Amino acid sequence: MATNEETPVVILCGGFGTRIREASESLPKPMIEIGGMPILWHIMKTYNAHGFRRFVLTCGYKAATVKDYFLRYREHLSDYTVNLASNEPPVFHNSGLDEDWEVTCVDTGLNTLTGGRLSQVRQFLDADRFLLTYGDGVADVDITALMAAHKEHGLIGTVTAVHPTSRFGELNTDGATVTGFAEKPELSGGLVNGGFFVFENEFLDNVHDEDGMLEQGALQKLTVDGQLGHYVHEGFWRGMDTFREYKELNELWDSNEAPWKVW
Repeated sequence: MATNEETPVVILCGGFGTRIREASESLPKPMIEIGGMPILWHIMKTYNAHGFRRFVLTCGYKAATVKDYFLRYREHLSDYTVNLASNEPPVFHNSGLDEDWEVTCVDTGLNTLTGGRLSQVRQFLDADRFLLTYGDGVADVDITALMAAHKEHGLIGTVTAVHPTSRFGELNTDGATVTGFAEKPELSGGLVNGGFFVFENEFLDNVHDEDGMLEQGALQKLTVDGQLGHYVHEGFWRGMDTFREYKELNELWDSNEAPWKVW
């Protein structure tokens, strides 16, 4: 069985980010920054904290932006000296970089849906299992515990289930008096798909180039076959779907109160 270091992590990076246009007009959604670094980087750091280092990025909208970022990653984050009078490569100085990552960027098309994006990167998923998540949300999911749960139930797939967050403030009242106000309360009723999937490689047999949404195709089949387990995450989880959530995540990071910073 592949070790964490050998297990690929697929991150879906093709979204337009139309509901957060104030921040995404010139950037693909996964490249919108939290604390000066793309939310994609935060997601990768979360996985890397649990030993994962192989990332496969399914690019779409403004794919060149994602490709360029990682192609020139050291240039972006390092100080360097370049001799303009010669063809010698630049000399990079200590930048504090500690990422030992293998990053594969694949342009899977502008309008391709999630099932098709996954299908197009199958050649890079060369281990007995792989992980998959979305490129627009952060969480303090215990990936190690998620993997253990997946191995324990022995099914083809596992999805991380989370409690949904209300987009509206919740009021607690006593008669005519408000006794409490929660800006973004966790809703206790039910669980929703929080991403952070684990799949055995055979899952790819149900994924095809022409597939639409992964969630309406291959995942539905896995459910019908009784082969999709779930891991309940009770901690922090937040998607960045709106400009309000973008601001909230940046405020948490700037105040050193970001729960997803597990590295």
